[in-house]
Amino acid sequence: MDGYIAFTDATASQAEELGALVPRLEAQLAALGAAGALSGPGPVLLGIGASLSAAAPAVWRLRAGGVPAWRLGAGDTPLPLATGDHPVVAISQSGRSSETVAALESVAPELRYAVVNTAPSPLSELAGRRLELGNIADSYASTIGYTATVTALAMLAEAWADGRADASWASLGERFRQAETSLAPGLDAAAELFAAAPSADFVGGGASLGSAEAGALLFREAARIPASAMSTRQYLHGSMESAGEGVHVVFGEEREAQLARTLSGAGHRVLLVTSDPRLDAPGATVVVLPEASEAQRPVFEALALQGLVRRVAELRGVDIEEFVFHNDDTKLGASDVPA
Repeated sequence: MDGYIAFTDATASQAEELGALVPRLEAQLAALGAAGALSGPGPVLLGIGASLSAAAPAVWRLRAGGVPAWRLGAGDTPLPLATGDHPVVAISQSGRSSETVAALESVAPELRYAVVNTAPSPLSELAGRRLELGNIADSYASTIGYTATVTALAMLAEAWADGRADASWASLGERFRQAETSLAPGLDAAAELFAAAPSADFVGGGASLGSAEAGALLFREAARIPASAMSTRQYLHGSMESAGEGVHVVFGEEREAQLARTLSGAGHRVLLVTSDPRLDAPGATVVVLPEASEAQRPVFEALALQGLVRRVAELRGVDIEEFVFHNDDTKLGASDVPA
């Protein structure tokens, strides 16, 4: 694909890119804070696809810090957006997502914020207040673009709620590289669950809901497995009744481990992804992530998903670089800003 790098190349560069990204974001957040841009009414985070999923941990973190916040699908509401005096943070890695650009354009200029990788771009030109990731080269099924966006939004949430991002972000790149090595054996074993699976459910609680959504999208895109995503509580309220021959990927802690035990006890294929090594889920495959804050854990969940989907695509004979369908109305031209 023109403008993209290979999936393996993008994932190989991730630890280095994330390590370089954090100080860039810290400098931009400091400037926004000094300008008084990280206070007042809580923000609405706006995106579509993986960008919308990336907003879930940030919204959870903002609310945990006492800041009212929401996320909104850019194509799911009539325009102009009715968000009152709340700032709107538009999220698009390319800066060209047509729905997101159109929605942000409908907002008063003083309320326009953006988190964007590619700049200049239509979205970056619309937003007076921005976090720019730095034109990081990404794969078509987003990898480093996604983890960088999750990082930027989580750091933004911490700065908005607490006045600054947590100091532990400084070691993210190093911890990410260590996790690439430590997770490899568990991901090899987990991939076997998907060898002949007809479908997959992705379930996550709290800040991990975005990982469930991103995982379902990634497995649809890169492994061509029909997949769906739900929050833990929604899944418990009836949806799990259709558990069948597919794989059930569960992100979380004690309540999710209990769900994993219930499903595996009924004979279903289950993968539990958790940062708590003490959790017991007999019959389930368990991948243990490095210990991290709730805001940072989704970055490591994304790492696990990316390693897993690459292995699954190989097992199923799917070319991870090839997409079946290409639509011509989801991206604007690089210089095309709506009038």
